Amino acid sequence: MTGKKGSAVADYFVHESSYVDDGAVIGAGTKIWHFCHILSGAVIGERCNLGQNVVVMGGTRIGSNVKIQNNVSVYEGVELEDDVFCGPSCVFTNVLNPRSHVSRKHEYRRTLVKRGASIGANATIVCGGTIGEYAFIGAGAVVRGDAPAYGLMVGVPARRIGWVCRCGVRLPEPGPETRCPECSSRYRETGGILEPVDGPRAGS
Repeated sequence: MTGKKGSAVADYFVHESSYVDDGAVIGAGTKIWHFCHILSGAVIGERCNLGQNVVVMGGTRIGSNVKIQNNVSVYEGVELEDDVFCGPSCVFTNVLNPRSHVSRKHEYRRTLVKRGASIGANATIVCGGTIGEYAFIGAGAVVRGDAPAYGLMVGVPARRIGWVCRCGVRLPEPGPETRCPECSSRYRETGGILEPVDGPRAGS
């Protein structure tokens, strides 16, 4: 199905300037915009939106309702769960010590971005870590390991400076319990782990 031009194919849309290689799997309602390339072996869920100049390599998995903004490359070894947001020009890596003259394809490290997480513009996610559910990675941050669920991560290297709600609003510093000022969702922090009082716990 290489190079489908400007039409809905199997209930998804591919702009005429983009290429979807044979062997890629694309879910219904997904939109692939200008100058994108989806390689064979990539799996993309339903209702995703891929902005201009997005590359999705084979061996990647992208869930449903994922939004990938302009100029993002999703390399082999990266998995994005449902409802993930990738801001413009954010970066994923898959090798820790790349050299042009040394093949390290057998050393790709997995990066998992869990449900509902947001990655800000120009942030860098160094391979091998897990971004927790509904974590918020600030613009330009460099994440070199794991980020906790609901954690607000900023800086180089990134550190947690607070917590964010499922709706994306920063939470007041928790005592025994904290409440989102926007949507009134309640959370409790125990031992450096934030969990919702109402609704599903992270990882459930």
